[in-house]
Amino acid sequence: MAPDVRLNGHGPPRALPVRREPDGLCVDLIGLGGTWVTITLTDDPGAARNARLLMSFVAGESGRPGAPLAEEALGGGVFAWTGRLPEDVRALRITGLVPGRPLSLQRIELHRRTRPALLARGILRDPGLTLRAAFWRGLGKRVRGRAFLDRALRHRRETGYGAWIRRSATLGPADRARIRAEVAGWEAAPMISVLMPVHDQAPRVLRAAIRSLQAQLYPHWELCLCDDASRKPAVVRLIDRLAAGDPRIRVVRRAENGHIARATNDALALAQGPFCAFMDHDDALPEQALYEVARALRDDPELVLVYSDEDKIEGRKRRFEPHFKADFDRELLYGQNYINHLTVIRTEAVRALGGLRPGLEGSQDHDLLLRLTEGLDPARIRHIPMVLYHWRAADGSGTFSDRAVARTEAARLRAVAEVAERQGARAERGPHGFVRVVRPLPEPAPRVSVIIPTRDRAELLRVTLDGLFGATDYPDIEVVVVDNDSREPETRALFDGYRDDPRLRVVAVPGPFNFSDLSNRGAAAASGAVLLFLNNDVEVIEPGWLAELAAQAVRPEIGAVGAKLLYPDGTVQHGGVVLGIGGVAGHGHLGLPDEDPGYFARMVLVQEVSAVTGACLAMRTEVFRAVGGFDAEALKVAFNDIDLCLRIRAAGYRILWTPFAKLVHHESKSRGPEDTPEKRARFQTETAVMQERWGPQLRADPYYNINLSRISAHYRL
Repeated sequence: MAPDVRLNGHGPPRALPVRREPDGLCVDLIGLGGTWVTITLTDDPGAARNARLLMSFVAGESGRPGAPLAEEALGGGVFAWTGRLPEDVRALRITGLVPGRPLSLQRIELHRRTRPALLARGILRDPGLTLRAAFWRGLGKRVRGRAFLDRALRHRRETGYGAWIRRSATLGPADRARIRAEVAGWEAAPMISVLMPVHDQAPRVLRAAIRSLQAQLYPHWELCLCDDASRKPAVVRLIDRLAAGDPRIRVVRRAENGHIARATNDALALAQGPFCAFMDHDDALPEQALYEVARALRDDPELVLVYSDEDKIEGRKRRFEPHFKADFDRELLYGQNYINHLTVIRTEAVRALGGLRPGLEGSQDHDLLLRLTEGLDPARIRHIPMVLYHWRAADGSGTFSDRAVARTEAARLRAVAEVAERQGARAERGPHGFVRVVRPLPEPAPRVSVIIPTRDRAELLRVTLDGLFGATDYPDIEVVVVDNDSREPETRALFDGYRDDPRLRVVAVPGPFNFSDLSNRGAAAASGAVLLFLNNDVEVIEPGWLAELAAQAVRPEIGAVGAKLLYPDGTVQHGGVVLGIGGVAGHGHLGLPDEDPGYFARMVLVQEVSAVTGACLAMRTEVFRAVGGFDAEALKVAFNDIDLCLRIRAAGYRILWTPFAKLVHHESKSRGPEDTPEKRARFQTETAVMQERWGPQLRADPYYNINLSRISAHYRL
């Protein structure tokens, strides 16, 4: 059923046409171009909430949606956006981003805004920008005034995680009633056995943990609690009292302290449910946690592992440091236990692995996940992009990992080393105590053909070539320079200097600039088993970068590998590509200082990504040929690298980004910015091609959490 859609203000309300599309809704806005409006979306209170929506305008003749709008969650399932409609607007497009949940909007309202109302709203949000808007408007600079007013209206007086919780992650009475009614109607509700090892925890903290379980909206659970020889009488009495009052609490006691792995295994022996959830004795679950897990398990009965986002909580119940995670990422899991909490695993799978391994305390969960996922089809792993676990910080609580960091790191390294050894690799301590898996190069090392499209700018190309031949530690490099109509004598002199060097060849490809065609021509002329597409404005700054890229690229399951690229000022230019940013894609962690580890250490760990930039992209020749190379017809300049990577992923390969190959990229110095009408028109056309070809993928990057901003890839709300 389509929602009610109304246009209000400046006259009687009127209905606007709306139609359902396979992936969302489209509201007709023809004739409203240039109007200032507030768009308000209201969820159906009887339906499951959409944690995130994607709104964009369809304008002009292309019929394709533009960049995502920065909508604001107001709480209670209400979202809003205020701004000026494009002059050539045709429609408003709305898409839900929660997997498996169709849009459940009850009402869509567009309210026309008068100039006084806009100024009043702007003053409340950002007085300074609003006054500047009025100043420029008074001088007759209407476009500049609009820009300042638009910025003022986007400003949020209340920001941060606390505001996000109130607006986007707080249940109301209608939500609770809906969940209870839904669960009551389930014919087969899976039992979830919650495993909790306990040892001398502060009684009030333990009580809070168990109370959070008893407050679950999903009633089909049991608590399998192992008292690991607690010596505090108050803890023993509390456990006895809670167990006596709730038949769902089952207790086993150890005669001697066996630490967390043995205690968890004893709790596992009590489990009667087909799925086990792991919960520490000092943490807490939000009331909808087990419902969301059970819902995922019912949606896909083949699941083996389910995990969620998490945050931390302090004594006064203040929540902070949310971790909005990626979908399953095998490479990232080698470096750190990013899955962590809440983790739910099929009970028979845990038992088949022998449970947790004693001797790996501090990283026992990481070890279990590594062993579980080593041969597991990723289709049987589900990430729920909701905060369903609160990890208690300090306040008398303390985890093993907090008390023995060095021992924890050693256990983590041992667990990963065992997996790496089975793959013919080795594990070593990486930055910040995380783990780096070092992949070996085959013997002999494969030839790497470096393909560099160029047109003049010899001073840039010389730096790149000097770095390849003089500062790169790799035994077999072939460079194919694809010359696109260079005319400057300095370029000719540079080429002449390499005339007798068998490692470099120049392939002449005259005509208009077409990065895809130039790269394809270079690949056709290359003889290496590995291709490296490299811009002519990239500078080598460390010797081992190419060995790292090649070692990753030759892995049979890997389709392409990208590097960490820095601007000349030492900030991040490329930390992997995030789909959907600005409508198509953007670079992650853009502008972050090189030494900053990034969002939960993402900038110091090898990880999977949906795409990497073509400025430095390594892949096997056989993969490049199998997917058909770059699209030289529809994507001559922009997004050809993103398109190539998406085709590689569609062919079943994984794409990696590694921080252990680091270079400097003097971005677009040779080609220049998109600053002419012709270049802008071409860019818009290529944007439309990507949205037409890859629309669903661009809306939901599996490695970038849907709760994070789609305006930039800085991993912020």
